[in-house]
Amino acid sequence: MGTNPVMDKSMTTTESDLNTAATTSVTQPDDRDQLTLEQIAACDNFKSEIHDSLYQETSIINVKDFNLWYGTKQALFNINMPIAEGQVTALVGPSGCGKSTLLRSVNRINDLIDGLHIGGDMLLNGTSIYDKSVDVIELRKRMGMVFQKPNPFPMSIFENVVYSLRIDGERNKGVLEEVCERSLRGAALWDEVKDRIHESALGLSGGQQQRLCIARAIAAEPEVLLMDEPCSALDPIATGKIEDLVEELRGEYTILMVTHNMQQASRASNYTAFMYLGRLVEYGPTRDIFTNPHLRPTEDYISGRFG
Repeated sequence: MGTNPVMDKSMTTTESDLNTAATTSVTQPDDRDQLTLEQIAACDNFKSEIHDSLYQETSIINVKDFNLWYGTKQALFNINMPIAEGQVTALVGPSGCGKSTLLRSVNRINDLIDGLHIGGDMLLNGTSIYDKSVDVIELRKRMGMVFQKPNPFPMSIFENVVYSLRIDGERNKGVLEEVCERSLRGAALWDEVKDRIHESALGLSGGQQQRLCIARAIAAEPEVLLMDEPCSALDPIATGKIEDLVEELRGEYTILMVTHNMQQASRASNYTAFMYLGRLVEYGPTRDIFTNPHLRPTEDYISGRFG
């Protein structure tokens, strides 16, 4: 079984710590129509505006009272967030607001950071991902990860796609070939590379490499795809192909995506969560967030008044 350094007793936030934080935190104003960014930033126990429609969805991930610290610096504050199964959820907000930190907490990549500790929990299909009994390697197999910049391995296209199967000991050529073709088709890349799948993946364009990374992720048949600004290093044409691919994968996979591109969030996602300084400010259907947000700071950010 994998170890769980984040939940080690010496690193875990104690009940006393949380009680102290609760008593010293600033409370939010009663009139949420007049809520300001300054008030959000001053409130350690901010109550997010979560639209009712989210609670009508089946949730695959539930974030519950989640707090995270890098040493003594708190980066996430009391995040409560259900992630709808089979839907695309976009995390938006200005740089440094905690989007990528939250995303990387879902598959526990943040565990590798010295001095990191958490409070609260995250559940995957009702089971804590931070429980001491959780095998972190097995957890990450259930969650494919796509990073900002394409990171193909220095091997053939074929070996990139079937890498997770190789690690699990699969040696059947027929199985490997079937998974490779299915995954490349799923990533809308098969027709472009089918005649050179045994050539180096490093010879692909940036957009093709990113789609290859998506093919590699879905080859393991994960339950969730995590995408950390998957188009930030791509040109508009390659970005469009990734967005088309996200649309095709919707329903088959649950996708949680960080993006700085407001137009991309509006086009590609079903739900959008706006974050500010480690707080989840507002979370709801993308159409409502962009056209009829409940909170003024959300409207200000979406309309480009700050950020």
